[in-house]
Amino acid sequence: MKEASFFSLKRICRSVIVLIVCISVTIPAVQSRESADVLLAGTAKIDITPGKPVRMAGYSGRKQLSEGVHDPLSARVIAFAKNGKRLVLVSTDLIGFYDGTAEYMRKILLAEFELEPSELFLTGIHTHAGPSLTIDEQNGHPNNLEYTKRLEAGLVEVIRKSLDNMSPIRIGAGIGYSPVGSNRRELQFDSSGNSSIRLGHNPYGPTDKEVLVMKLAEPNGTGVAAIFDYAIHATSLGSKNYIISGDVLGLAEQFVEKILGQDVIAPAFTGASGDINPWFKGLTEFNTERGWIPEPVLQGTMLGEEVVRVFRDIGKLSDDGEIRTSFATLELPGKPKNELPIEKDYPPTSLNITAAKVGDIAFVGIGCEVLTEIGMSIKAASPYKHTFVITHCNGVAGYLPPKHVYIQGGYEIKSSPFAPQAADIVVRGAIGMLYEL
Repeated sequence: MKEASFFSLKRICRSVIVLIVCISVTIPAVQSRESADVLLAGTAKIDITPGKPVRMAGYSGRKQLSEGVHDPLSARVIAFAKNGKRLVLVSTDLIGFYDGTAEYMRKILLAEFELEPSELFLTGIHTHAGPSLTIDEQNGHPNNLEYTKRLEAGLVEVIRKSLDNMSPIRIGAGIGYSPVGSNRRELQFDSSGNSSIRLGHNPYGPTDKEVLVMKLAEPNGTGVAAIFDYAIHATSLGSKNYIISGDVLGLAEQFVEKILGQDVIAPAFTGASGDINPWFKGLTEFNTERGWIPEPVLQGTMLGEEVVRVFRDIGKLSDDGEIRTSFATLELPGKPKNELPIEKDYPPTSLNITAAKVGDIAFVGIGCEVLTEIGMSIKAASPYKHTFVITHCNGVAGYLPPKHVYIQGGYEIKSSPFAPQAADIVVRGAIGMLYEL
């Protein structure tokens, strides 16, 4: 009797062990299948403030190196994943990736993380108070060369962190409005009555006032990110300023994070703002007069407050977000830079366009400076309720004006590398890519 009980016990133990092994093998497979069908997101942020004086970007008239830092610069990343598809949004507090650094950085990042070209949005907020990037060892300043190499390593680090720390996420979007941006194409007359378009202040000109906000929250509703998009040049500070700053968009990011808490990151993206300046622009410095709110801080705070308001009002969140992406390089009709006449059979100008969707929220990245009416046209024709039009994305080809303003002339027209018909091709192409998603 005792012997039978002993062998029965052994059989029971063997059965339990087999069951435990089967469960241990089965659970990861079940979890893997479940996680593959769940929208995941990871967020990360690093400091990219230059530690040494550097050449600053945005104004050719600057001859000196930077002389100090007003507020820190950051790189912020939001990475999404679902069913083997990924989307990585990178916002940097820089003017953009000029002088060959866009393709240089993209090549490194795409290879490092085995991303498809359409899965990466590499962007700058277009601050004119940040460092310029360079990979030119002959002509680049040593401090800027060093900074660019550090940035390269930093971007790899911050993207890896976002991809390695993914968890289930819920998303939603909302729209606000801000008066901070103003059209800058001002009609002026000389003493003889001749007219011209100058870089000035045109409050009656077309301006996209929308502040588009995407909210990311944990399943329990805790917010983790406030992605926002606004059409404005970050040029509150002008060519005589030598202090590092994120300017209006960077200061807005910092304000949003301060109000929503350290666990929330707020990457900004620059909308179609080729002809949109801040209301107060071109300042030589931060005004420290007692009782005065420095204009870049004032404008960044106004924009940031609207982002926070919209973020807090987004109540409807969804975890049902399929990810789809698309990438195209368009060969567009070109013209000589810094010349107004259009030459017949002039070589085309290349332009990268990236489109993506996460659920019912869409993104269009355009690799140049887009005038505001083009962005408004894309949003109006988009099949999605919320479409982030992001410029300085995956390239920096120059100004892209709509066809009807070429007859007016002006700085954006003269410096553009695109012929008049290029904008219509871009709008049709971007809308077509959105529909294909």
